[in-house]
Amino acid sequence: MRYIHISINEREKIALLLATGKKQNEIARELCRSKSTVSREIKRNSGKTGYRITKAQRKSDKRRRESKQPYKMTVPGIKNYVKSKLALQWSPEQIANSISKKSPNDNTLRITHETIYAWIRLDKASGGEWYKELRQSSRKRRKRYGSGTSKRGQIKNAKDIEQRPDIVDTRTRGGDWESDTIEGAKGTGYVATHVCRKSKYVVLAKLPTKAAATFNNRTAKAFNRHGDLHRHTFTFDRGKEFAAHEQFERKMECMVYFAKPYHAWQRGTNENTNGLLRQYLPKGIDFGTISNKYLKHVEKLLNTRPRKTLGYQTPYNVMKKLTGVALQI
Repeated sequence: MRYIHISINEREKIALLLATGKKQNEIARELCRSKSTVSREIKRNSGKTGYRITKAQRKSDKRRRESKQPYKMTVPGIKNYVKSKLALQWSPEQIANSISKKSPNDNTLRITHETIYAWIRLDKASGGEWYKELRQSSRKRRKRYGSGTSKRGQIKNAKDIEQRPDIVDTRTRGGDWESDTIEGAKGTGYVATHVCRKSKYVVLAKLPTKAAATFNNRTAKAFNRHGDLHRHTFTFDRGKEFAAHEQFERKMECMVYFAKPYHAWQRGTNENTNGLLRQYLPKGIDFGTISNKYLKHVEKLLNTRPRKTLGYQTPYNVMKKLTGVALQI
């Protein structure tokens, strides 16, 4: 026989009968319910002040919402799409917006990011592991030491960021890059990271050392394998790997500018990108084990992932429109 949930009218009767001193078996007879049903209802939905109608109903509604399989995730087309993009570490918000852009005329292929999160929570509760594909941001804010007058970054002939053309600040063109390096376990190497301010397109280069000549040569090779990427300006911090910036300008046919020491927000796009990269290149790992093939794979993951700041377009598509040529990713 199909079980019927306790109704709010029945909850009202239970509260009234309890208030008059009725026993649970007597209440069960009044409601034509089993004693176990009434006992379970009172036990599960009572609070510190006893059994109250509104509180009992609220608790019951909450349990039903949390136990219900999100309907949209039972649609095969949606479920398969969500799983395939979670496997690429796309966020639920990126997935929800991209599926609507992919099929603009099919209203059946619609899902909200809240529904995806709800499905992931239910999957985790039942022993699933899709939650592990979510990007976790737990970086601690690093304390800044010193001021803009610090001795860090005494680079000869460095052009200050204040000399950079105003058009770079508008983010209206491709080819204005922010650059940095991230480090693996001590002594195992580095990765040069470059991101376009306009398109968020990422270029990576493996570095065995922080030697300026190595940085210049490896960066040039990395850019060349991507095709015809525009290169107007690069903004660096004051690290020693950027000391040969004048040679870099000649090699890359660009202009180089330097952010002020300890002013990381002046390269905010790059700082954010480095945070995303740590999902694939976590701190403390041996960068000697990281292959160029793997770095290309990471580039592709980031460059083909829709970004909220781009109206859920991918960096690849935005850069392709800017350059007018097919890029090599």
